[in-house]
Amino acid sequence: MHIPDGFISPKVYVPAYAGAFALWAWGLRRMRVRLREETIPLLAVLTALVFVLMTIALPFPGGTTIHATGVALLAVLFGVWTSFLATTLVLLMQALLLGAGGITALPINALAIGLLGATAAVAGYRCLRGWNETAALVAAGWLSVVLPAGVVALTLGIQPLIAHAPDGTPRFFPFGLEVTLPAVVLPHLVVGVGEGLLTLFVYRLVGRWVRG
Repeated sequence: MHIPDGFISPKVYVPAYAGAFALWAWGLRRMRVRLREETIPLLAVLTALVFVLMTIALPFPGGTTIHATGVALLAVLFGVWTSFLATTLVLLMQALLLGAGGITALPINALAIGLLGATAAVAGYRCLRGWNETAALVAAGWLSVVLPAGVVALTLGIQPLIAHAPDGTPRFFPFGLEVTLPAVVLPHLVVGVGEGLLTLFVYRLVGRWVRG
C-alpha cells in the first residue's frame, strides 16, 4: 500500500506535509497526556510488529503493494493519535532503511494508513463492540486497510490530471482512476479480512495488559 517516491506531484505532497506536521504536533501532545508509562513496552513491541507486517509487502499492478498493517490493533489498544505517530515512525524507518515508500510520499502514507486507518478502526470498533466484540475487532481491522487503500488509489489516480506536460503526458504516476481504484482497492478487500482476524487474535492475546 506504500506509495513510493516519484509517483506524487509536489502539488499534493507539499500541502500534505503541511497538514501532517500540524497533526503530528497535535498527536504528540495528546500522546503525552494519555499514554501510561506501564504500557510503553507493549507499545514498542506492537510497533515492531507493525514494522514487520508492513515490510512483508507483495508488489501489485497499479503502482502499489499489498500488505497487512497492524494499525487497527494499535488504534484499538492505544488510541488514534498514538497509533498515528507509531505508524508514521514505522513508515519513516522503512523509507530510510529499506526504500519502502518514500520521503516525498511519507505524509500521504502516514495520513492514509496511520491516521485514516486508525480513525476508521476505532470508529468501527466502538460502533460494534456493544453488539459483538469479535465482529467489532474484525471490522476494525478490515476498515483500517480498505479505507486507506481507497485514499491511496485516489491519490495515485488523480496524478495524471494535476501534473502533466502540455501534450498531456503524465509527469508522475501514469495511470488514472480507472486503473488505480480496482488495482488497489479490490485486493485490499481480501487483505482486510486477514487484517481483521490478526487484530482479533493479537488483541485477545495482549489486550488485558493494556486494559489493566
